[in-house]
Amino acid sequence: QVQLVESGGGKVQPGGSLRLSCAASGFPWTYYVVGWFRQAPGKEREGISCVPNNDNNAYYADSVKGRFTISRDNAKNTVYLQMDNLKPEDTAVYYCLGAGPSQNYWGQGIQVTVSS
Repeated sequence: QVQLVESGGGKVQPGGSLRLSCAASGFPWTYYVVGWFRQAPGKEREGISCVPNNDNNAYYADSVKGRFTISRDNAKNTVYLQMDNLKPEDTAVYYCLGAGPSQNYWGQGIQVTVSS
Protein backbone atom coordinates (compact mmCIF):
# COMPACT_ATOMS: atom_id res chain seq x y z
CA GLN A 1 0.00 0.00 0.00
CA VAL A 2 1.38 3.37 -1.05
CA GLN A 3 1.56 5.99 1.67
CA LEU A 4 3.02 9.48 1.87
CA VAL A 5 2.52 11.03 5.28
CA GLU A 6 3.33 14.69 5.86
CA SER A 7 4.15 16.15 9.26
CA GLY A 8 5.55 19.34 10.75
CA GLY A 9 2.91 21.84 9.73
CA GLY A 10 1.21 24.35 12.00
CA LYS A 11 0.92 28.02 12.72
CA VAL A 12 3.90 30.35 12.84
CA GLN A 13 4.44 34.09 12.93
CA PRO A 14 5.83 35.96 9.91
CA GLY A 15 9.58 35.56 9.78
CA GLY A 16 9.44 32.22 11.53
CA SER A 17 10.43 28.75 10.36
CA LEU A 18 8.90 25.33 9.96
CA ARG A 19 10.26 22.03 8.72
CA LEU A 20 7.92 19.73 6.84
CA SER A 21 8.61 16.02 6.52
CA CYS A 22 7.06 13.46 4.22
CA ALA A 23 7.63 9.78 4.91
CA ALA A 24 6.88 7.44 2.02
CA SER A 25 6.31 3.73 1.69
CA GLY A 26 4.96 1.21 -0.78
CA PHE A 27 6.78 2.30 -3.93
CA PRO A 28 10.41 2.34 -5.15
CA TRP A 29 11.34 5.67 -3.63
CA THR A 30 14.83 6.01 -5.01
CA TYR A 31 13.58 6.00 -8.61
CA TYR A 32 11.19 8.86 -8.01
CA VAL A 33 11.51 12.61 -8.17
CA VAL A 34 10.04 13.93 -4.93
CA GLY A 35 8.76 17.36 -4.16
CA TRP A 36 6.29 19.72 -2.60
CA PHE A 37 3.24 21.52 -3.89
CA ARG A 38 0.93 23.89 -2.07
CA GLN A 39 -2.58 25.18 -2.49
CA ALA A 40 -3.91 28.32 -0.94
CA PRO A 41 -7.65 29.01 -0.62
CA GLY A 42 -9.11 30.02 -3.96
CA LYS A 43 -5.89 29.34 -5.83
CA GLU A 44 -4.55 26.54 -8.00
CA ARG A 45 -2.07 24.01 -6.67
CA GLU A 46 1.45 25.37 -7.12
CA GLY A 47 4.65 23.36 -7.49
CA ILE A 48 7.23 24.91 -5.20
CA SER A 49 10.17 22.54 -5.02
CA CYS A 50 11.38 19.14 -6.17
CA VAL A 51 14.56 17.09 -6.08
CA PRO A 52 15.69 14.11 -8.16
CA ASN A 53 16.86 10.85 -6.70
CA ASN A 54 20.51 11.90 -6.49
CA ASP A 55 19.60 14.95 -4.37
CA ASN A 56 21.28 17.30 -6.82
CA ASN A 57 19.85 20.10 -8.94
CA ALA A 58 16.84 20.88 -6.78
CA TYR A 59 14.16 23.12 -8.30
CA TYR A 60 12.53 26.02 -6.48
CA ALA A 61 9.71 28.27 -7.56
CA ASP A 62 10.63 31.94 -7.57
CA SER A 63 8.15 32.54 -4.76
CA VAL A 64 10.20 30.43 -2.32
CA LYS A 65 13.74 30.60 -3.73
CA GLY A 66 16.26 31.61 -1.07
CA ARG A 67 13.85 30.88 1.78
CA PHE A 68 12.97 27.18 1.38
CA THR A 69 15.35 24.22 1.19
CA ILE A 70 14.39 20.75 0.03
CA SER A 71 16.32 17.61 0.90
CA ARG A 72 15.75 13.89 0.80
CA ASP A 73 17.00 10.98 2.87
CA ASN A 74 16.82 7.89 0.69
CA ALA A 75 17.68 5.63 3.62
CA LYS A 76 14.53 6.81 5.40
CA ASN A 77 12.33 7.31 2.30
CA THR A 78 11.71 10.82 3.54
CA VAL A 79 11.73 14.25 1.93
CA TYR A 80 12.01 17.45 3.93
CA LEU A 81 11.15 21.07 3.29
CA GLN A 82 12.88 23.59 5.51
CA MET A 83 10.91 26.82 5.35
CA ASP A 84 12.54 29.98 6.69
CA ASN A 85 11.49 33.62 6.73
CA LEU A 86 7.89 32.58 6.27
CA LYS A 87 5.42 35.11 4.94
CA PRO A 88 1.63 35.31 5.22
CA GLU A 89 1.39 34.44 1.52
CA ASP A 90 3.00 31.08 2.30
CA THR A 91 -0.22 30.09 4.07
CA ALA A 92 -1.55 27.01 2.27
CA VAL A 93 -2.05 23.29 2.43
CA TYR A 94 1.25 21.65 1.53
CA TYR A 95 1.37 18.34 -0.32
CA CYS A 96 4.29 16.05 -0.99
CA LEU A 97 4.57 14.23 -4.27
CA GLY A 98 6.43 11.20 -5.55
CA ALA A 99 6.68 11.46 -9.35
CA GLY A 100 7.62 8.26 -11.13
CA PRO A 101 7.97 7.04 -14.71
CA SER A 102 4.37 5.91 -14.91
CA GLN A 103 2.55 7.12 -11.82
CA ASN A 104 2.47 9.94 -9.29
CA TYR A 105 1.67 9.58 -5.61
CA TRP A 106 0.39 12.34 -3.34
CA GLY A 107 0.30 12.87 0.38
CA GLN A 108 -2.89 13.91 2.13
CA GLY A 109 -1.72 17.47 2.71
CA ILE A 110 -0.82 19.47 5.80
CA GLN A 111 -1.81 22.99 6.80
CA VAL A 112 0.76 25.75 7.18
CA THR A 113 -0.52 29.07 8.49
CA VAL A 114 1.65 32.17 8.72
CA SER A 115 -0.05 34.83 10.78
CA SER A 116 0.62 37.21 13.60
